[in-house]
Amino acid sequence: MNARLALPAAALLFVLLATANAGGYRYGVSDQAFYVPALAMKMDPALFPRDRALFAPQMSLWVGGDVLAGLARTAGGDLPRLFALLQIATLVVLFVAAVALSRAAGLSWWAVAAFLALLTIRHRIAKTGANSLEGYMHPRMLAFAFGVGAWAALLRGRHIWSIALVAMAAVVHVTTALWFGVALAAGALARDRHWLRWIIAAAVLAIVITWAVVRGPLAGRLATMDDAWLAVFADRDYLFPADWPIYAWATNLAYAVVIILAFRARTLRNLTSPHEALLVRGLLALVAVFLISVPFTQARIALAVQLQVNRVFWLLDVVALMYVAWWVLDRAAAGLAPRTRAAIVGALVLAAAARGAFILHETGRPLAEVSLPAGSWSETMAWLRTQPAGWHVLADPGHGYKFGSSVRVAAWRDVLLEAGKDPALALYGRDVAMRVAERTHALTDFDRLTPASVRDLASRYALDVFVDRADRSFDLPVLYRNREFVVYDLRR
Repeated sequence: MNARLALPAAALLFVLLATANAGGYRYGVSDQAFYVPALAMKMDPALFPRDRALFAPQMSLWVGGDVLAGLARTAGGDLPRLFALLQIATLVVLFVAAVALSRAAGLSWWAVAAFLALLTIRHRIAKTGANSLEGYMHPRMLAFAFGVGAWAALLRGRHIWSIALVAMAAVVHVTTALWFGVALAAGALARDRHWLRWIIAAAVLAIVITWAVVRGPLAGRLATMDDAWLAVFADRDYLFPADWPIYAWATNLAYAVVIILAFRARTLRNLTSPHEALLVRGLLALVAVFLISVPFTQARIALAVQLQVNRVFWLLDVVALMYVAWWVLDRAAAGLAPRTRAAIVGALVLAAAARGAFILHETGRPLAEVSLPAGSWSETMAWLRTQPAGWHVLADPGHGYKFGSSVRVAAWRDVLLEAGKDPALALYGRDVAMRVAERTHALTDFDRLTPASVRDLASRYALDVFVDRADRSFDLPVLYRNREFVVYDLRR
């Protein structure tokens, strides 16, 4: 194949394999239950007059919302198309960054290909709530790709570019960028002898952090989470590493062991790049930051829990995979014939392809579902979206995962409770947590609602409509009906 076509073809294959291994691309699922309404609200301030308070604590930490909202306006408000394009861009940026990082580290093209194949195999980072890839557009993934690019720039000694790429990551997803920035700063600090400049930089950083915590976007986040707050997201046990099982500690700390062993082996053979030690020191500093954070998360300090420091192991994961690819292709198989090394890479690619095909077959999903799935629920939501922007909707609390999309995502309307997403948002504010707890309790008997109890909920929460399955009937005025769902009028 022409050398000019090899990388674009490899990028296309990378995008396809990564998408398949993530269970196919889908719009409006999982964390997009926050990002879609958050962007919709920025495009149209009339939307979500009641749920705005639910989103506010997390939105205060997301500086990229205005940027993405601007892109959405450019796309004519077509979020499904915009998100699909951003997902493709994310995977392409990750591909380019991974190639740049591994080549800057001196890996052969065989090892680079193996590294890329390993990256397409989606896996969960133990007890972090994060996956190595997502089957939907998530700003965290784009920030991660920029961060990997920053490391590639670091290895080539292009420090201005590394800082610029971390800054770009911060615009998209600030907490992901934070850990890349910490790794860069810690690595540079460990090498630089000009301590005065670092003392000045540390002082400036301390002032900025103090302002952010005292009067800025992090104000009030040093409080201790009480039992009532913690109970709302009690199922997210990954937030408290002191309570992790042994396997989670062993798995995550093994990343550091792999990195240290590989770096030592490369050092003994004079194979390291001039700035590779900076990266390794920065990664080990992230492990130290994690260990330091454990007592604070165990003490339930809000900011420590909200930062989810355990996700630093996601960063170690990608470098450990790169070193594994080097170990296999450039060390263990270094003396083998090119055909043998090609066979190893081919086996990895075939394994990724087979796994992706199996996942798509087992889940019954297409490779890409750019818009919301067709069906009675989407039809109902499309009708709701044509109604007044201020309508407040009562629906099954589990509607997001039961019917395929959230009311907020599909209809852009306030909903009393979405059990699949609201508890996660409760992490960022006690007021939000108490709201979620109260509404969860109020809807405990949703399947046994009566016309009287529905009316009571409508009066208590100023509800406008009630969306329910068509297989049960309520003596309430009907506004809309299709094969599976009915919309009742609660305004009377």
